[in-house]
Amino acid sequence: MLGILLGSITFSITIALLATSAGLAITFPLALPFAWLLFTCVQAFGRFERSRLSALLDVDIADPHAPLPEGSWFKRLMARIKSASRWRELAYFLLALPVGAVQFAVATAVWSGSLALVALPLYVNSLPGDTAEFGLFDVGSGPGALALCAVGLVGIVFIAPWVTLAIADIDAALGRALIGPSQERRLAGEVRRVEARRVSAVDSAETERRRIERDLHDGAQQRLVALAMDLGMARERFADDPEHAQRLVAEAHEEAKAALVELRDLVRGFNPAILQDRGLDAALSAVVARCPIPVRLDVDVSPRPAATVESTAYFVVAEALTNVAKHANATEARVSIARRGDRLAIDVTDNGTGGADPSRGTGLNGLSERVHALGGWMQVLSPAGGPTSVLVELPCAS
Repeated sequence: MLGILLGSITFSITIALLATSAGLAITFPLALPFAWLLFTCVQAFGRFERSRLSALLDVDIADPHAPLPEGSWFKRLMARIKSASRWRELAYFLLALPVGAVQFAVATAVWSGSLALVALPLYVNSLPGDTAEFGLFDVGSGPGALALCAVGLVGIVFIAPWVTLAIADIDAALGRALIGPSQERRLAGEVRRVEARRVSAVDSAETERRRIERDLHDGAQQRLVALAMDLGMARERFADDPEHAQRLVAEAHEEAKAALVELRDLVRGFNPAILQDRGLDAALSAVVARCPIPVRLDVDVSPRPAATVESTAYFVVAEALTNVAKHANATEARVSIARRGDRLAIDVTDNGTGGADPSRGTGLNGLSERVHALGGWMQVLSPAGGPTSVLVELPCAS
């Protein structure tokens, strides 16, 4: 419905400036200000139109224009004139009015016609001759009007919505073709994104390796060394000082338990066998059972996603719950995981004090790197006073 209104405004301004610039081309200096104004207005229209398509049709279209070169305004104007993307954008707004008019007419006809047929039994007796004329046939009150009422219902329920969606698809396709990046720029952008994900994945793996090395050296390794020393001294004292030997064995036992705890914490980012065998629901149930605060778990991931997606989802939830237990001062938490089409959505929410900040080293930054390395999306909502929600989406097309 907005297409014809906005199209008439943008078309009028664009065609007026284009005609003026072309008409003054013979006097080149006089045409330059109008040409500059033409491309400036078209660029502003394009930015607004991409925003409108995103808001109303959920179609995200990137800015197709390369940065303008440094230098004088004339040099920048020449760069605009030589830019194919700006001429495609201009063509879009020359087509906006006729395309918008056709779309408005078709949409109005199918919706108004369907509504008119539905209401026909109510007003047919008020028409001249108590008859509705349809060119090839006339319909009066009775079975004919009721039959057309049924046709109108079909139009409202099926035909008009389908036509509306088809018109929206045409708008989206036209926008992608004329005010979006060219195929070459889209491919180049995708290559850059893949490269960024690869670098992020390598950095994340290296960070994880350093964490494991540091934790092993500073934690479990030191405890195991102390355990070996205590057991060695206990063996030497069994004969002449059994009481001291028993104390050393007791200390060694405590060291062994502490080392097991540290090793369990160390491998929390590794994939447990239960994840590979029974999937996310069973693996996360074990994580939730070990959490010191009550956690409600809802998992709906049918069909089962790829192993890399499951691994990332498991790590996200495990690390998020570890952060909740350590930093949130929460009394309860909720974990929701659902697959919808080719996206896996994760929501970990607690009722703690909030204020979570990935830059403060609570593990959220590492989670973000893992998620983005897989091509996913992550956001942390944690106002002061709580609650905190970690929201993640992962691609899981199979």
